Amino acid sequence: MLSSEHAELVALVEKMPAFPKSVQRVVQLTSNIDVSAKEIVQVIECDPVLTVKILKVINSAFYGLSQKINSVQRAVVHIGLNTVKNLAMSVAAMGMLKNSNQANFSATAFLLHALTTAAISRKLAERAGLSQQECSDSFVAGLLHDFGKVVFAEFMPERFRLALAKSREDNVSLHLTELEFIGINHAEAGTLLAEKWGLSELLIEAIRHHHGRPVNAFGECLFAANQISKHLHFGDAGNPVVEAFPEAIADRFGMPLEALIEDLGDLRFMLKEAELFVKL
Repeated sequence: MLSSEHAELVALVEKMPAFPKSVQRVVQLTSNIDVSAKEIVQVIECDPVLTVKILKVINSAFYGLSQKINSVQRAVVHIGLNTVKNLAMSVAAMGMLKNSNQANFSATAFLLHALTTAAISRKLAERAGLSQQECSDSFVAGLLHDFGKVVFAEFMPERFRLALAKSREDNVSLHLTELEFIGINHAEAGTLLAEKWGLSELLIEAIRHHHGRPVNAFGECLFAANQISKHLHFGDAGNPVVEAFPEAIADRFGMPLEALIEDLGDLRFMLKEAELFVKL
């Protein structure tokens, strides 16, 4: 039987907007490794709003291309199919955030954390030798892993504000103070959202366990990326606590958190890229 908190959350998640149908179709198509670029381009080009936004990003300083790109097909040639897919997801995700809320939860700081976690997660997936498909999906996992917080900010602003304040004042992980004030945490809310949006089981499980014990290498990359983004203060999603790597994740990368950050080199360009994207 569902707890009262879970039942309330299920009802609230249903009030969240769905991804545009075109983005849902792109997600479905890209789950098939044999899908052709032509099929995905056709889906995106049938959504004029999404097409305009993607071309605006591609022609911005974010990519710094030397020539103007006028079609999604040309965009795929210049920046690749997976990047176009991730742009579609990012544009859709940004469209769901409101600039202000009663919880005083900063949408801009949240997006900076989400976008940098996405970029770091993809980099770690490549380093871990995951498949090209999983590397691309790692970006989506990083982008969406905290979206359960958006549900709380939108529909439970007072209780979420209290959870944010206690997390910050006591330096306690936010997912624990959410349990105290809301009765459920954002990983569970995010899991319900991911199911509502029809994401793959791989993404759903990574979001479900991003504060627990990851169940595979894909989830370990997300966990590590989340901690790295917080450690480097790339944005702010309301959680001040940087968690040490569990033994399995330290073994995965062959080193603890601080050593991995040093080994990755200067990642500030990821924050610069995210800042450019958020301003568009």
